[in-house]
Formats: sequence, C-alpha cells, structure tokens
Amino acid sequence: MSNPRSALEVLATGPLALIQDLGRPGLAAMGVGRSGAADRRSFQLGARLLAQDYAAAGIEVTFGGLALRARGDVMLALTGAPAPATVDGSDVAYFTPFVLCDGLILRLAVPDLGLRTYLSVRGGVEVPAVLGSRATDMLSGLGPAPLKVGDVLSVGSSPSTFPNVDVAPVRSMTNGPIILRAILGPRADWLADPELLAATAWTVSSRSDRVGIRLQGQPLHRHESRLGQELLSEGVVRGSIQVPSGGEPVLFLADHPVTGGYPVAAVVKDADIDLAAQAVPGQTLWISLKRP
Repeated sequence: MSNPRSALEVLATGPLALIQDLGRPGLAAMGVGRSGAADRRSFQLGARLLAQDYAAAGIEVTFGGLALRARGDVMLALTGAPAPATVDGSDVAYFTPFVLCDGLILRLAVPDLGLRTYLSVRGGVEVPAVLGSRATDMLSGLGPAPLKVGDVLSVGSSPSTFPNVDVAPVRSMTNGPIILRAILGPRADWLADPELLAATAWTVSSRSDRVGIRLQGQPLHRHESRLGQELLSEGVVRGSIQVPSGGEPVLFLADHPVTGGYPVAAVVKDADIDLAAQAVPGQTLWISLKRP
C-alpha cells in the first residue's frame, strides 16, 4: 500500500514522539545500550499486523497528541496505549491495519489507559540508521532527534507479504495496580530487608522517563554491614531495580545506562517489563519477588 514516494508530515507531536525500532542489541561491551521501543510487545504486534519484519521503524508516542498528514496512501496500525484516534474526525480502531489516504490527517488524543502508543507504518519510517538501528536513545543521544512539527517522514517500500489479520485480540490495560514478577538481584544483600521491596506499594513518580521508572514509597535501608560502602560500577540490564543511597528504587527501561554503581536488588522478568513501560505517573506497582 505504501511506496518509497509516500510520506507522513508531522503536524503535532504531543509531549514526546520518537522514531523507534527494536534497538541495538549486542553493543553493551562498547558502552552502547540497546534502546528501542519501551513496550516491545506492542511494537512487535504492530509489525505483525502489517505483515512486516520487526526491524521496520515506527513511532512511539508518549501521552498522545500526535498529528500526521499522509502524502500518498500509507497503511498503518495502532497498538499500545489506546489513545483515541481519528482520521478527519472519524474514529480509528486499534490493533487492526488501516489506510491513511493521501491528504488525510490522523490525530491521537491523550490515552485513558497506559502511557505509550505505537504507530506502525507498512514499509517502515525511513531515517538514517545509526549502528544498525533507527531507534532514538534519549540517554546517549544516538539515533534520530525527537519528532518536531514540520518533519516529513519518508515511508519505505512495502514488503512482499500482505496483512491477513483483521483485528488482534489484546489484553486491556489498567489504571489500577500492576504486579511485576521479579527475582532477587545480585546485590540484594546490600539491603537490610530485601523483602520490603515486595511488601511496599510503590508509586510511579512523575520524574520517570525512558531511562527508568522512579518508584516512590517507604525508602529501603542499607544493611548495617554495607553502611558507608559504595560499589564499583558494574553491568546492568533492562528490568534491573537499582536502589540509590536515598532508598527509593529505579526500574530501568529501554534507555538505561549499560553500567551502574548502585546495588541491583532485583530484576523484573522480561515478559513484565512491557507492562511497566505503560505505567503512568501516580499508578501503583507491586513487585512479586522470587529467589533465583
């Protein structure tokens, strides 16, 4: 449906709109984090709906507000946080392919549930790749800049396969508490009582971003044998729960640093990190802990 001459003109961006794919795996030894879509499951669903490779770049929209005008017909799919979407005033469904015809405008409002909406583009958004990826890494500055009004995004050639799914069944998001499964981390013994990590109702801070979710709640204290000590920086992964000296944990997301100097008390299971990436400020997170 889309072709190399098709494009999307940015009319509004909302709080933050980024070009994303699945990131730059395998470069941590060089000091380069993976980055990529914060909610990988939603991003991959968009690619499947459009019958294309996961490597095709799309747009990650935080708290809605995106508006795009089609230059040429473009096939799209919306996944992730269900921000009310319209094309020239008519509602657009999520989790299903649709065509944005030449000259028409797609607008996203603020989602009632969830944080990040994904706009997948059949053929992918064509921007220069950096270290093999078109992902925007907000921590390192690698990849394309955040979208701005007036940007014109070229659309790549359509794949040879064609979409064959009308609507994908997807579990509804919630504005209630989210339970994240985790295992105790390599530095859990630095805490006086690691089990308090699971016994606390943590609140998502408004200072959270793609680097990590800052959790507000009863601060965790260092074990008395570790008072006054500091760790040498060591490798960290997506899903690591690091506990700074102030005692309020940080759950690392897509743009996390490759090393950190605070103790990692637990690591969230990969399948649940996508749930965390959709948590909005003020939402409650519970951590269900198991020993490795």
